[in-house]
Amino acid sequence: MSGKKLITNLKNNGYLVFGLFLVTIFIFTFIPNNFLNAKNNRNETYKQLSLFGDVFQRVQEQYVEEVKDKELIEAAISGMLQSLDPHSSYLSADDYSEMQVKTKGTFGGLGIEITLENNVVKVVSPIDDTPAHKAGMLPGDLIIGIEGKSIRGLPLNKAVEKLRGPVGSKVKITVLRKDTDPFELEITRAIIKIRSVKFNIINNVGYIRLSTFSETTTSSMLEAIEKIKAKTGRKFQGLILDLRNNPGGLLNQSISVSDAFLENGEIVSTKGRNKDDSSRTFAQPGDVISNHPLIVLINSGSASASEIVAGALKDHGRAIILGTRSFGKGSVQSIVPIPGNGAIRLTTSRYYTPSGTSIQAKGIEPDIIVESGFTKEKKNNQTNIREENLKGALDNKNLTEENKKNQPKKKNEIQKLLEDNQISRAVDLIRGIRLYGKKNMFFNKRMVNHNDNFKKAG
Repeated sequence: MSGKKLITNLKNNGYLVFGLFLVTIFIFTFIPNNFLNAKNNRNETYKQLSLFGDVFQRVQEQYVEEVKDKELIEAAISGMLQSLDPHSSYLSADDYSEMQVKTKGTFGGLGIEITLENNVVKVVSPIDDTPAHKAGMLPGDLIIGIEGKSIRGLPLNKAVEKLRGPVGSKVKITVLRKDTDPFELEITRAIIKIRSVKFNIINNVGYIRLSTFSETTTSSMLEAIEKIKAKTGRKFQGLILDLRNNPGGLLNQSISVSDAFLENGEIVSTKGRNKDDSSRTFAQPGDVISNHPLIVLINSGSASASEIVAGALKDHGRAIILGTRSFGKGSVQSIVPIPGNGAIRLTTSRYYTPSGTSIQAKGIEPDIIVESGFTKEKKNNQTNIREENLKGALDNKNLTEENKKNQPKKKNEIQKLLEDNQISRAVDLIRGIRLYGKKNMFFNKRMVNHNDNFKKAG
């Protein structure tokens, strides 16, 4: 080989060696770091799982009483999920089955939505016409004992198990309520049949009560609105949507209820851990009450899906929110089935109102604050005497026999609703809005006529 050719080969080989050297540096500098980090993370995970195995074995061998492996594993899973937040939990196969029945509108129990706050069971809301509601349970009540035994620090799923029992059986719970001493309530367990929608008409103002958001809530609400509009006709003045003590329910139902009153715009957005886990939902054209006044009633028992509705209607200026601050649950839970082993309820995202506001631990602030309370109608006395009270007063011949027949029943039903301070205030507000609108229309029409006459005179 000539000297020139040898030098060329060495030079080429040198470039090759130098290139391999750079690749080697890259491999040993970058890849091993990531590899070692991943390996270290796996080693740490294995170490923690090994710790769990050691504790599990120790409990199996040395605990004072024999415990089934399944119970230990389920308790460990439950504890892991509940350590994340008050709304993540493990559902056994029976719990999962019961939850599926509950969303369809029928289930067994006391009829309360509960959560865990500072290791104490807290009532989010009693559901209308259930044993807990009839017994006098209120939002914010703390359940500190069951059958005379303290349940402070007890996991939520264990507390739920203790509250459950055969239909017709009784359970005695110890309740701690603000500004009162602890007291006991005895409640009879029953099959809970939720009638999620109730309606009435108060002086041509529609009133709809939503007690929860189940599979049939939106369709039942729309049916109620059509009946209200059919009965009131052109005299329809507006609608009161009562979401007080509504603990929530199905997200899709809260979206469709909101959509019923919105012509366009965002209803709610959700943001998860990753960017791909985000979503935004928008309203479709069409307002079921044709832009008539809408009042939404909320209180501390209005949670989750209720807050989505109130937040959407408030941000769009579609409704006036009246009552007291809502519960403040701004997270979304996904139910993840585990074949053959129930499911897990896992908090997977936060939701935001159309203005981008999170209500987590904050709640929806009402536009008009009206505290709850009831006002009983005072009996007539000498200072309240009217013509109809005078002896021998003439009858009103324009009052037909049919009206006379229906009047007492109608008055009693309406009066019962109007004794509620918040409902009464909402009715007055709608009537005021309608009256103010009519006066403005009359004033504007009169000014147009005046201007026309002024032009003609000029």
